[in-house]
Amino acid sequence: MKKILSGLFLTASLVFASAQTISFDKTTFDYGNVKAGADGHRFFVVKNTGDKPLIISKVQASCGCTTPEWSQDPIMPGKTAQIKVGYNTTLVGPFTKIIEVYSNDPANSRSVINIKGTIEGGAALTAATTAAAVVETKADAKVSTMGMDQATTDTSMKKGKSAKAKK
Repeated sequence: MKKILSGLFLTASLVFASAQTISFDKTTFDYGNVKAGADGHRFFVVKNTGDKPLIISKVQASCGCTTPEWSQDPIMPGKTAQIKVGYNTTLVGPFTKIIEVYSNDPANSRSVINIKGTIEGGAALTAATTAAAVVETKADAKVSTMGMDQATTDTSMKKGKSAKAKK
C-alpha cells in the first residue's frame, strides 16, 4: 500500500512540476543618464525554464511613452526570446516605468519588468519641453473651464425652463 501511495505522489509531483516557466535575465533595466533624442530601445531576454512551450500573450506598458514589442511565437523549453522596449527620449527628466508581461506560465501568468533612467537635455530643449507642457496644461484647463461654463449654462437653462413652467 505504501508503494502505491508513494508512486501516486511521485506521479502527481511530476505532473505539477512539468510546465512552462518564464524567467528574465533582469527585471529592471537602468538606462542611466541618456541624452535627449538618443535611442531609447532596450532588450529584456526571456527564457523558458520549463519543459512545455511558453507563450507571451500580451506585453503592456504603463503609459504611452513606453512601447513594447515581442514575438507571438512560442518559446520552446530551454530557449530564449527578446522583449524590445522603447522609451520616448524626448521627455527630459527622470523616469521609472513598469511593463506587464502576460504568459501561459501557470505559476506566474503576470510578470512585471521595469525601466528607469534620466533623460538629459540642454537648457533650450528643457525650456521647449517645459513650454510645451505649459501650453498643453493651459489648453486642458481651457477645455475643462469651457465644460464648466457649458454645465452652468445648461443648469441655468433648466432652471429658467422650470421657473417658466411654474408661472
